[in-house]
Amino acid sequence: MKAALRAEESPAPNRARILILDFGSQYTQLIARRVREAGVYSEVHPHDISAEALKALQAAGIILSGGPESVIGENAPRLSDAVIELGVPLLGICYGMQALAAKLGGRVESADHREFGYAEVTLTEGNRLLGGVGTSGDPLKVWMSHGDRVEQLPAGFQTIAVSANAPLAGMADTERHYYGLQFHPEVTHTQSGQQIIEQFVRGICGCRSDWTAENIIADHIDRVRAKVGSQRVLLGLSGGVDSSVVAALLHEAIGNQLICVFVDNGLLRLHEGDQVMDTFHKHLGVQVVRVNAEEEFLAALEGVADAEEKRKIIGKLFIRIFEREADKLSDVKWLAQGTIYPDVIESAGAATGKAHVIKSHHNVGGLPERMKLKLVEPLRDLFKDEVRKIGSALGLPQDLVGRHPFPGPGLGVRILGVVKKEYADLLRRADDIFIGELRKQGLYDQVSQAFAVFLPVKSVGVMGDERRYDHVIALRAVETVDFMTARWARLPFEFLDRVASRISNEIPGISRVTYDISNKPPATIEWE
Repeated sequence: MKAALRAEESPAPNRARILILDFGSQYTQLIARRVREAGVYSEVHPHDISAEALKALQAAGIILSGGPESVIGENAPRLSDAVIELGVPLLGICYGMQALAAKLGGRVESADHREFGYAEVTLTEGNRLLGGVGTSGDPLKVWMSHGDRVEQLPAGFQTIAVSANAPLAGMADTERHYYGLQFHPEVTHTQSGQQIIEQFVRGICGCRSDWTAENIIADHIDRVRAKVGSQRVLLGLSGGVDSSVVAALLHEAIGNQLICVFVDNGLLRLHEGDQVMDTFHKHLGVQVVRVNAEEEFLAALEGVADAEEKRKIIGKLFIRIFEREADKLSDVKWLAQGTIYPDVIESAGAATGKAHVIKSHHNVGGLPERMKLKLVEPLRDLFKDEVRKIGSALGLPQDLVGRHPFPGPGLGVRILGVVKKEYADLLRRADDIFIGELRKQGLYDQVSQAFAVFLPVKSVGVMGDERRYDHVIALRAVETVDFMTARWARLPFEFLDRVASRISNEIPGISRVTYDISNKPPATIEWE
């Protein structure tokens, strides 16, 4: 499977789009998101996309991503002739600039001093790309990440930025609308980076800012209706952001043709099952079949301590129960899934354009043949922040669309070691106190993810005059932009004291509360 969208699921063909050709940068998805934040639709494709596919996409402009390779290496990824032959504006970033320079006759060599992290460039020539952020001689704070540099510009180019370690830190061919930047405008560390992206996609490529929540909803409703017609659609509703927005969007598009199956595995957050039913069945009028399967899941997990084994058991049992319910619905022809664009990119190995998978996703790549259902994925071309925006526009409550990520196996992987109902109940209450206090103190939206973890140890405690030997809860809260890296959240000590006191005092069976101050890397965000 390529990283590109399936042809029948691409946005309306008349919509202007910017292509990001991926040379392996860790920031590729970020470039695509920045373009969309400018109100312009973008897609990520491998750098070696075929000439035919490239032409068919009718791009208004192309951005060449960075990458970990050296342009001067023997087997380095190259810029294809097909890209140049399109005649559309190009913006090369880091490796993309070097690849563009090398393709057009410039010279790239290893730098005497590599640049990683904060740097400062000086603007040199007036040009359309950087003209809005300063004039000749002005400094610009940027983020660099390179070991090679362009030593000689191709014919027709002029220097538009310099730095101490990269005398050619920016280049422009204003006749052909080709630009290159050695720094990364897509990262937040670069001053006026979003403005630079917007100037390229709107000012130079001429794209309109029509990629809005309202237009996205209208486009996707039309596509769903055209695809499924009058046939019924089945959705596995988890209560998470993605499946919830899919449910709301499909209900808006096809009404009672949608039927949802909500498998309550007993590993959800406190009262979450009832909240799902209240939101979708009572208030939105969506048809939801609730399956109370706590006993089945706990029985299947009995005695299992290994995290990966728990994940497999939970995933397989969910599918079995879901299929059991689906078999009762003989007139259903389609299965809806909450696949979003990062799932597609990561599962397709789009970081290299090859089969170099970052991680696999259960909802990408097809269905069990025995289900005999066709697949519809309404969010397949959307990033998470876009999913949240259209969820809000569709009327979903903010505490649902703004909810922190929650793992597919639920509390099964936030209970370290074996899973028991007793442990799940203790963890549910502790997590509810933590999240409730975050919301009450206005801190919930200031952290990217927060949750409680049940530890498989006991600790001595004292309740009144009584010595206790009870369980331990760990609290985790992180701040991150892309979840690739994260730092532990510096929550106020007074807040942590209140949460720990409430958990210890209000939940019999908990004797101690700890706070996780590990960053990612070296730790991960989740404990298992």
